[in-house]
Amino acid sequence: MFHVKHSGTQHFDILVIGGGHAGIEACIASARMGSKVALITMDFSTVGRLSCNPSIGGSAKGHLAKEIDALGGAMPRIADLSGLQFKMLNTSKGPAVWSPRSQNDKDLYPLFAQHAILTTKNLTVVNETVVEILVQKDVVIGIKTLSNEVLLAKAVILCSGTFLNAVMWTGTESTQGGRVGEQASQKISDLLTSHGLTRGRLKTGTPPRIDRWSINYSQLEPHHGDEAPAPFSLQTHSVRNQLACWATKTTSETHDLMRDGFSRSPMFTGLITGAGPRYCPSIEDKIFRFSDKSSHVILLEPEGLAANTVYVNGFSTSLPADVQDAGLRSIPGLRNAKIQRYGYAVEYDFFFPYQLTFGLETKAIKGLFFAGQINGTSGYEEAAAQGLVAGINAALMVQDKGTFTLQRSEAYIGVMIDDLVNKNTEEPYRIFTSLAEYRLLLRIDTVYDRLLHHGKQLGLVEPAESERYEREQQLKTELLTDLRSSKVTTAEVNPYLESVGEDPITESTTLVNLLKRPAVCACDLLNISGSTFQTVRNEHPRALHAAETEIKYEGYIQQLYRDVERFAEQERMTIPPTFDYNRVNSLSTEAREKLKRINPSSLGQASRIPGVSASDVSILALYLR
Repeated sequence: MFHVKHSGTQHFDILVIGGGHAGIEACIASARMGSKVALITMDFSTVGRLSCNPSIGGSAKGHLAKEIDALGGAMPRIADLSGLQFKMLNTSKGPAVWSPRSQNDKDLYPLFAQHAILTTKNLTVVNETVVEILVQKDVVIGIKTLSNEVLLAKAVILCSGTFLNAVMWTGTESTQGGRVGEQASQKISDLLTSHGLTRGRLKTGTPPRIDRWSINYSQLEPHHGDEAPAPFSLQTHSVRNQLACWATKTTSETHDLMRDGFSRSPMFTGLITGAGPRYCPSIEDKIFRFSDKSSHVILLEPEGLAANTVYVNGFSTSLPADVQDAGLRSIPGLRNAKIQRYGYAVEYDFFFPYQLTFGLETKAIKGLFFAGQINGTSGYEEAAAQGLVAGINAALMVQDKGTFTLQRSEAYIGVMIDDLVNKNTEEPYRIFTSLAEYRLLLRIDTVYDRLLHHGKQLGLVEPAESERYEREQQLKTELLTDLRSSKVTTAEVNPYLESVGEDPITESTTLVNLLKRPAVCACDLLNISGSTFQTVRNEHPRALHAAETEIKYEGYIQQLYRDVERFAEQERMTIPPTFDYNRVNSLSTEAREKLKRINPSSLGQASRIPGVSASDVSILALYLR
């Protein structure tokens, strides 16, 4: 499995550069699809490292993780194996925004990731530093390493994370590197720029890690996992909750102490020029921007069963070490906190993703794919989803089998990639449920309906793996039939309806009619009716939830399907790649500039480009017809 150097040039189908979450998915997927793949990483022991928070999933990110599972990706299974706490978020809201999240062991996660790589056929690991991507006539042909070795390939997937020309900041002190103890990549950015690709600068940050034994837990609020925890992967039958997280808050004293350090902040003094994530700001940015707030929530997340460190979620910072010490110790429960590793910010190069196709291949260099933070995204899940798509498309390209893409109406992965290609990247991109106009169709309980057939067709999901899904689908169909046909009398159901605040019925009615009422629960109706499906609640909760949601939101879902068909009509109206927008005199100047830059492949894509108005789209549609 590991590469042994020799004097001759080696040939592969696909080279994957970088062993982060994008690189893991890319190399495993392309190898499982039959390509001869090499993963090139500076240090294999760092592959799969949870660089920031020790968790997978979260709001909308959990949707991505589930979609990765439905397509046959690795992250969900690794998360289940290394998970210490599992929780379904947003259950007090509608099912469209329910999203799973896990706390993971920071030591176990990379070990399981490395094992997945080492047990994948057709996949070789090369412990090397890439210094050059080899290009001939705008076509990638391979890479050159620091030891002057050449590896040739038909496709290269660059998953560089935060390492391109990366600089780490704590106060006014800076160190080159993309992560503590790991070197930055200094040459690749310049090489790619020389081939016509346009780059920018972004930054991200991480909070301090503190000694778990220095915390006063009596002053904290415990946050436990779900009583019946649900795994990410269809392959996982059960998971356990093994730890609790803890909540506290900053104080006015904390804010005053942090403000005293603003004069030595690399962000406020202009030493950092890259834009940071607006949705996940540093603690100093929160104090500065939300000066009217007297406190901010801090979550203390243990990093592992055997680890002595705790991740201080909500306290991301690049302030000097002495300011971090003082600020942390002003927080309830942390008066005696001992910092094991100080927080820092990382500033790094990225390449504007409008320069990519929907398959994540660069338009300037054939065969070169980008995945992860190089595309201006943040987060493990966003990176993994891109790595999976890039790995699939690199394998398809090598095998001359076309391109794999997902629509906005089909997956959050489709929403993310469409946003990246069509919109300006002014800050690190993060997926949100609010970005998906069809989010009621993209629920986690529909993920295997939407995507499992793709995974099977691509050869990433084995038939045996989908048996559980097929059983649940059969059960859901039978359950829906039962709910539509079974009736209850007034005497049977009225006491229950009154207990949940619903009006009583005057005559017998079907369970499906009652289930459309907001306060009525399917499992309660099954118990009242004496249905043979009462055991579904415990044995197949996903089937019950999917059936109930389908009934409660039936009208909205049908309307969305009509919207999707209108969307599809615009997607089917293709625009030739050589189309001359200068010939369409009625287009606005801004629209013409944006269309020429992004070069959309369809009228639908053109309509989603910021700066292209509805009237511009109408003019373009008339011209195309």
